[in-house]
Amino acid sequence: MSMLTPRGLKGKQYRVTGNAYPRLGRPPRRGRKIAIGLGGVLALTLVTVGGVQLYDVFTGKHENTSAQACAPASGKPLAAPENSPSAGAPAAGAGGPAPVPSDTAVPQPAAVKVNVYNATDKSGLAARTADELRKRGFVVDKVGNAPAALDKKVPGTAQILSGPGGLGAATLLLSQVAAATATEDTRTDATVDFVIGDTFSALADPTQAAAALAELTKPSPSPEPGHC
Repeated sequence: MSMLTPRGLKGKQYRVTGNAYPRLGRPPRRGRKIAIGLGGVLALTLVTVGGVQLYDVFTGKHENTSAQACAPASGKPLAAPENSPSAGAPAAGAGGPAPVPSDTAVPQPAAVKVNVYNATDKSGLAARTADELRKRGFVVDKVGNAPAALDKKVPGTAQILSGPGGLGAATLLLSQVAAATATEDTRTDATVDFVIGDTFSALADPTQAAAALAELTKPSPSPEPGHC
């Protein structure tokens, strides 16, 4: 009698035959199937996005999109700041005078005509500074007290004023004194005003002036591709 035959019964009537028995396996895990499915969807999404980006790079669409993002929405040139002297200047051919062309090239001192004004209450500063500028090769025109609009209103070492045609000359004069500031006005000639401020003591020595000029005229780094 087989061990699988219930007691009290004849084994031949209830004998279990065959030599293969089913194996009990682990029930399927539903969470594992869901995780595998989500992983497949994520992988397919990453492959699709990467393919689209590569297509844009090779077809040049990425560069066109960057250029459009950098351009103003109206397609017109960016306007000058409100405080800029050029903001309210009439355009050429619009019934007003033509704007003065800018000259940012740094000239030699002999080509710079400078007016030296003293905006402090210390007497003699304008004359001494004018003499020093002459020794350095500058052409000194007017020497005296600052006009009322600037008198005792320059808190720094000096303020350099010029029109668009004297921007390069103003850069050269900026290098001659530490911590000076530059302001562009509406004059139409290339003269430059050197206005002495409250903290001025002396011009920079020639070595310091040369180093400052090199820093002021150093080219700006080129923008990276794809950036404004």
